[in-house]
This record gives sequence, structure tokens and C-alpha cells, in this order.
Amino acid sequence: MLLNLVVNDSKMPFLSAAIDLVQVEECFSRCLLIAQNTRLQKVEVIRHKPGRRCLIEYELINDFGQKITLIGKVRAKGTDFRSYELQRSLWETGFGDDSVDGISVPEPVGVIPEWQMWLQRKVEGVTFTQLLTPNNCVFWAERIAKAAHKLHATNILPRRSHTMNDELRILHERIPLVIQKYPQWQERLEKVLAECDYLGNNTPEPKLCGIHRDFYPDQLIINNERLYLIDLDLYCQGNPALDIGNFIGHIQEYSLRVFGNSGDLCDLETSLIEKFIELTSNDLRVAIASYSTLTLVRHIHVSTLFLERSFFTEALLNLCEQRLNIQRISFK
Repeated sequence: MLLNLVVNDSKMPFLSAAIDLVQVEECFSRCLLIAQNTRLQKVEVIRHKPGRRCLIEYELINDFGQKITLIGKVRAKGTDFRSYELQRSLWETGFGDDSVDGISVPEPVGVIPEWQMWLQRKVEGVTFTQLLTPNNCVFWAERIAKAAHKLHATNILPRRSHTMNDELRILHERIPLVIQKYPQWQERLEKVLAECDYLGNNTPEPKLCGIHRDFYPDQLIINNERLYLIDLDLYCQGNPALDIGNFIGHIQEYSLRVFGNSGDLCDLETSLIEKFIELTSNDLRVAIASYSTLTLVRHIHVSTLFLERSFFTEALLNLCEQRLNIQRISFK
């Protein structure tokens, strides 16, 4: 079924070539230095959003019998040269596999414009989400804070920005969709939106820097003692507190949905915030709390998109109402 969707994607007609063993092997040998003297063993479509994106995994074997696995990222609107150049810059300036601090990004290996694709070496390991248990994740909190700070401290100039106004705009687009689905909650959701506006307008904006903007546990791969940052497609100029707040909002939502209590991962949350504050400034504490809440509000809409999450929509709404009221009081 997935293969048929890929082959018949009218927005990306070249995908049929990008998954054909013969054509891929010929193209790789011509375009990718890492693929010289290798044989293509397997091609697998990992993810496909029709008319938008496709993620393809390629498994190669070199003359020494070593396996090389590459991930090809395809985008319908054109090759994402920006993300490739960003990752290459990071790889070359302290985020390589030999970084002393154990914080890296996957190695970028090349671009194939005819398939609107750029490729990186696949990182072995598990996502941090897979390690999230109440008693098993605090060890990584300081490393995660250091990873975010390390990214923020780079001098790679973003070509776009994301402000608090952008964050609020997203909520004003998404929450009305929830109201359409749950009209009985209209008054509550409209109040939540108004409180988000109040929160956003009262959140200090410090000096901006390059941020991940989609920083959450699935974007971290743990390989023994090494931590990899992945999926930097949304890298932009923004408030450094957004990354930490977004991460905390995600783990609170996960904790509520999986463990039945949004506070079951509070030790991780506290350790992450305190280490990040230590590395930066206590001035970011308020903004971290604000972005955590706004992330949770965004998850109200996300929860309506998946059947298995829809059972927790009202619990999320309750949590957001509680947080917004507490933060309003703290501003007085």
C-alpha cells in the first residue's frame, strides 16, 4: 500500500527512481563519495506524506563487508539545501562523531537534486522517548541541556525567525479546529486562547539565537554515551527558552498520556531547567515556563488528530487551564 502511494505520488514523480535498486545504485556511485565501491542491498520507504515529504532508508555493503546505512530526505517543494548546509556546518564545527562532549549530529553525505533529496548517515541507537520512565531518565537531563545550549551557542546565522507572535498565531489557527470538533468546550477553549495571549505578551524576550524549534525527546538519539540531535529542518532565530519549554511540554504530555500523571517526569524536568539556567541565565526561567504551557496548549489540537490520543484531550485541557491560571497569578 505504502509503495503504491510512493510510486504514484504526482507531486514527486521521481520517487519511483529513488526506490529502484538499479537506478539508485547507479546514481549513488556517481553522486556520493561514501557510496563508491559499495553494493546496494536494500531500499525501504520509512515515512511518506503524499505530496509533501518522503524518508527513504538505503542499506549498502562496501568491499570490506561493512554495512553503510543512509537516510534520504525528499521534499516535494524542492531540495532542502538549507538543512543540508546547516547540518554540514554543524558536523564540521564541533558536532562530528569525534566531539569530546559526546554531542553530535548525523553525518551529512550529499545531495541528489534530481530527486530533491539530501542524505545523511543513519545513526544507530534509541530515541530518548524510548528511555522515558520515571526512574530512568534524569541521568540524561544535564546532557540534553548541554546539547540545546551547544546548538544555541553556534554562530550559524539562521535565515528565518520564530517569535512569540508566531507561536500565538499557531494556537489561534489550531484551537478553533478543536472548537469545531468539541463545541461543548468553546467557552473554555476561547478562555485558554485569551490566557495564552496574556501569557505571551508578558513573557520577556531575551537576546535571540539559532534554535532547533522542534526540540523534544524523539529528536534525540542515544547511542551508548553519545547523544545525537536530529531533524533540524525548522532551525531558526528564536528565544532559546523555546527549545527547553517545548521539550518540557512534550514530556508532560507524554507523562500524562502514558503514565496518567503529567508530573511523573518532574525530576527530569527540574534537572533539565536547572542545568540550562546554570549554562545561560536565570532570566530565561519565566520564558521556559511560558513556552512549556504554550506547547501543552498546542497539544490539545494534536491530541484530536490521533484516535489513541483523543481520550486525553480533556485531561490536557484541564492541565492547560491549571497552568495558565497559576502563571497569570505569578505575573500579578
